[in-house]
Amino acid sequence: MSAFDWSWLRFGFDGFAWPWLLLALPLPWLVRSLLPPQRAAGAALRVPFFARLGAIGSARGPARAGGGRALWLGAAAWALLCVAAARPQQAGELVQPPQAGRDLMLAVDLSGSMAEEDMLLGGRVVDRLTAAKAVIADFLDRRAGDRVGLLVFGRRAYALAPLTLDRDSVREQLLDSVVGLAGRETAIGDAIGLAVKRLRAQHGAGGDAPRVLILLTDGVNTAGLLEPLKAAELARDAGVRIHTVAFGGEGGGLSMFGFRMQAPGGEEIDEDTLRRISALTGGRMFRARDTGELAGIYAEIDQLEPVERPAQALRPRVERYHWPLGLALLLGFDALLLAGRPRRARTMRAPA
Repeated sequence: MSAFDWSWLRFGFDGFAWPWLLLALPLPWLVRSLLPPQRAAGAALRVPFFARLGAIGSARGPARAGGGRALWLGAAAWALLCVAAARPQQAGELVQPPQAGRDLMLAVDLSGSMAEEDMLLGGRVVDRLTAAKAVIADFLDRRAGDRVGLLVFGRRAYALAPLTLDRDSVREQLLDSVVGLAGRETAIGDAIGLAVKRLRAQHGAGGDAPRVLILLTDGVNTAGLLEPLKAAELARDAGVRIHTVAFGGEGGGLSMFGFRMQAPGGEEIDEDTLRRISALTGGRMFRARDTGELAGIYAEIDQLEPVERPAQALRPRVERYHWPLGLALLLGFDALLLAGRPRRARTMRAPA
């Protein structure tokens, strides 16, 4: 008997999946008490030896004792059937499955130079921001398991989406961003500083998951309070790895009659500073001169080795209805046997 599993009897407040079915427990007693008793009204309802059967049912002795036991066994079987129908459940062992992923912050340049129309996308010429949106949106589709955040920067840096597993909301914020939203200058240092601050503040739920910043820009640092290399040192001390992406055609500028002209206020990409930022933090610097190269860069970043971290702990529910159901069938069978014994005894005594 020690091997018998009585654990299904241990319930909490959520011990039943369908607790409302327990309301059926008093149903047989209600039916018996509410329905009027059936009385014999004519000769058609008379049975032979009715008086003798009544006397046996009211007499003391084994017949009445067996009938009483059958009644109680039937009541217990009905109660167990109701319990089984309510689906008793037991909390299983705490499970914490591993989840591969990173805390990943995307920083996108929205300065005026991102409006340059020197990118080819789907057979048509588009501006740099439109091309970047298409590539980054495809990159987000492949980052299942990552907590992704988004910030944009121009003259200032702004966080548009915190670290979240909801990649659709990050994509919507990205697609809604426009050139000049954060100013028309470029504050690379402030963008790195804000990303480090956000990653550090929201990293608590990620355990030892790596913190990564992917910074896309097409210019040089022309605004902000924090120097890019100083910001990179802060990122290194905080354990944030920075991958920088220098994006834009050679020389930038506008195309007119096949000649490349420098846009007013436009500047070359400071690849040397971006390379030093990545080297300081253990990341990589990439150069993308067209949409195809940019897509290849994000595909390469996508292949970075993920680190497993514990996901949200779960406690599965284990169904235990089969124990009360089996016991109800056993008691019901015993009740039928007890109810049948007096009949057989009376049948044997009838000829005498």
